[in-house]
Amino acid sequence: MKDRIIKLVATDLDGTLLNSRKEVPAGFEDWVCEHSGIKTVIASGRQYYNIYKLFPKVADKMIYIADNGGLVIENGEFIYSNTMRTEAVSACVERFSIRDGHSVILCGEQSAYMKHGSEDVERNAHMYYERLAFVDDLQSCMTKDRIIKMAVFIEDYDAPAYYARLQGMPEEVNVVLSGDCWLDVANQEVSKGAALQFLQERDQIDADDCMAFGDFLNDESMMRQCTESYAMSNAHPGLKNVAKHIAPSNEEAGVMKILSGIGGG
Repeated sequence: MKDRIIKLVATDLDGTLLNSRKEVPAGFEDWVCEHSGIKTVIASGRQYYNIYKLFPKVADKMIYIADNGGLVIENGEFIYSNTMRTEAVSACVERFSIRDGHSVILCGEQSAYMKHGSEDVERNAHMYYERLAFVDDLQSCMTKDRIIKMAVFIEDYDAPAYYARLQGMPEEVNVVLSGDCWLDVANQEVSKGAALQFLQERDQIDADDCMAFGDFLNDESMMRQCTESYAMSNAHPGLKNVAKHIAPSNEEAGVMKILSGIGGG
């Protein structure tokens, strides 16, 4: 690591960069300013508009991989977008609407859309979606916006168990476990890793010159795109098996502890 020149750093947010209080660690924005020669990429399942507001000092100095890889935004412009077919979205809405305890959020380029639900689901939705519209008919949203992803909130907080027995999805989509209460549904080729590969190819940056941080299974593809990959000590065991290194936990500002050892920029 000491001899490697890092040109790109990609980090997940929840459970990785942010602590349990959803706070950006002290010194992170200063680090971004001081390392302008290193591309800093925030890669999250969150909505772009929600991520952007977390970084008032350096929001325009970073690149954003949003909606688990469905969108890439730089300087306020969508530079990469992978849109779901209307028929696939309709099939998925129908699939997840037949069971109580599930709430569906359609994630578009301009906004997210959902029906009113329990206090818990709406609190969680507002946490991750800055632009959120409540509608009576999810199907009608597909004529207003380009849908990138569907987020499914599992109200019993046992998404891993539900994910393990999930069947009957359209062949063109992929379902990713994003947390203990979230599933993300998008096109098969959508992932944080695919979005990161787009940036690496565009900017001619080798995987050996990239560093990634994550905590959950939706970060695995990103880990595989970066030679210097770090799973947080609080990460899912499956991600720890993939990552090259283990970083201190998000509660210990583990990302900053690793980044503080990077010189130059």
